[in-house]
Amino acid sequence: MKTLAIKNLSKTYFDAYQGAHVTAVRDVSLNVNQGEFVAVVGPSGCGKTTVLNMIAGFIPNSGGEILLDGRAVSGPGPERGVVFQSHALFPWKTVLDNVGFGPKMRGKPKAECDTIAREYIALAGLSHAEDRYPNELSGGMQQRVGVARALANHPDILLMDEPFASVDAQTRMTLQEELTRIWQERRPTILFITHDVPEAVFLADRVIVLSKGTVLDEIVIDLPRPRVWDDLIEDDAFKTLSARVLQKVRSA
Repeated sequence: MKTLAIKNLSKTYFDAYQGAHVTAVRDVSLNVNQGEFVAVVGPSGCGKTTVLNMIAGFIPNSGGEILLDGRAVSGPGPERGVVFQSHALFPWKTVLDNVGFGPKMRGKPKAECDTIAREYIALAGLSHAEDRYPNELSGGMQQRVGVARALANHPDILLMDEPFASVDAQTRMTLQEELTRIWQERRPTILFITHDVPEAVFLADRVIVLSKGTVLDEIVIDLPRPRVWDDLIEDDAFKTLSARVLQKVRSA
C-alpha cells in the first residue's frame, strides 16, 4: 500500500496585489511508498512548500486529492510529522519535554512520555542534552531535537521543509549524515523539500523535480547505502546524478 498518494493536486489563490487568481500548484501527482525517502526540488516559486503545506493540512487544496494510507487528508493530524526550516521548539521546555510533547498530547502518562522521548533523543545523539533548553543548544542540535520530536509522535510520514537551510555548510553535511543514519535505523517515510540538489541526491531514494507548479521529472537515486560525504563527494555516480537533477532544475 502507498503511504502517500497525491492525485491531480492543485492550489489556486487570489493575489490582491495582482488583482487576479494565481495557480501555485497545477495537476501534481506522486506517490511515496512506506519507508521511502523522497526529496522534492525545484526553483523558488515552483510550489514545493505549497505542496508540503497541503499534505500537512495547513492549507486546503483547490483540486485533486491527498490520500494517506487510503484516507483523505482534510486538516492537520498527528499521523503527519512536520519539521520546519526553523526548529519551532518550545523555548520554555527542556529537550526531554519538547520531544515528549506529542506523546503527552496523546494522553500518555508522564513516565511513558519520558521513556519515548529518551529513546528518540538517544537516536538523535543528544542524550547528554536532555535537560537543556533550546537556547542552550547550537542550531544543528536544535534541528536534531526537532527531528526527534517529530519522530517521537510515530507519524505515518515525516514532512521536512528545508530543515537544514539555516545552518552552516559543515553542520548541514553532518545533519544530512545523521538523518540518513536515523532513516536507516527506523525507516520512517520521509518527504523532504529542498533547494539544494546535492542534498536531495545524497538523502533520497527518488528526487521529484517541480517546475511552475507541476512535476517535471522523477529521478531514481540508486546510490548504495549507507551514505557518507567522504565517500560520495568525489564519486562519479553521485556527480552524474547531481548533474542530471541540476540540469532538470535549471530547465525548470
